[in-house]
Formats: sequence, C-alpha cells, structure tokens
Amino acid sequence: MGGHHLILGKIPDFVTGETLVDTHDERYRQKLARLLVEEKGFRREDLIPRVSVDIVATGKKARLRLDLMICLDGQVVLLIKYGPGSLTTRHQVALAFSRLLAPYQVPFSVVTNGEDADTLDNIAGSVIGRGLPGILSRKDLQDHLRSHDRVLVADHHREMAAKILYAYEVDDRCPCDDSVCEWERS
Repeated sequence: MGGHHLILGKIPDFVTGETLVDTHDERYRQKLARLLVEEKGFRREDLIPRVSVDIVATGKKARLRLDLMICLDGQVVLLIKYGPGSLTTRHQVALAFSRLLAPYQVPFSVVTNGEDADTLDNIAGSVIGRGLPGILSRKDLQDHLRSHDRVLVADHHREMAAKILYAYEVDDRCPCDDSVCEWERS
C-alpha cells in the first residue's frame, strides 16, 4: 500500500493470520476485528475481511474493497465500512454496498472511523446503535434477524447502488488511494 499512508512495518491479520502492511488505518481495522470476536461474541469464521466488490456504473468498471463482512448460517448479514473522518458521509456507501453483496439486501451495516461507529438497519434506513459499544453482538444480531424479512434487490436498485459507490468510492477518492482499481468497460 502506498499513497499517503505511513507504513509502520508489518502486522498480522487478526482474522486470517495473513501478514499485512501496518498503517494507522489497518490498526483500526484490526482493533475492530478484535472487538467483534473478543467483546461481541462473533467467531473468527463469521468474519470475512477485505472483500472485493466489482461494480459497473455508466460504462465504467471498478473493483472496490469492503473492509469486513459478517456471515451467519451462510448468509451475509452485516457489513463494515471503515474510513477516517465523518461517519454520516459513509451511510450512503454502506447502504449501496448492502444492495450489491447478495441477491438480497444485507440487513445491517456498521460505518466506523475506528474511534466511533454508527450501526445501521439498512432495510429500515435508520441508525440503531451509536459508538463502538452500540455495535450489535452476535446474539443481538441473531435476535434482530428474526424480525427481518429478506428483501430482494431489484436490478434498478443495484444499478443505482453501483452509481453511488462509483461517485463516492471512485470519483471522490483521494488521488493517492491505491485500494481502488478502475478500468473502462469493454
């Protein structure tokens, strides 16, 4: 990883054990994974880090990275989007990702800057938890899932979600951000 990130060496991934480039952002991601397992009751195997998501929007293609995805019983049920700065600017990004990861809308998201977090009910469109303590535990997530019907995502909503992600994550990215891959559609 290059760009404007200060490289601090190497760090082991808490979930996979893989060796990663140690940056301040990566330290926050690892802190979050540790919190989910050690305090929120998730299993390491529930967590899938660094998920690649390919999008197509207005004739352009890009590969984005989602920081963390949580699966229970073979279903994607929660996604986590990390980024420094304001949380509210990432609500739309999380909602858009929730419409592209599966044929159904992923019901919950967490947007975090590593120090603070908003937990979102993607289907209701509301904030259901604030701060890192407000992130749902595994048990609370399972309880919430019982009251949610699976919502299939229409093609039109997928197209709109891809446009939102392209605008926020590709067009508006820092010029030195090398975590996004962009190419023209053939």
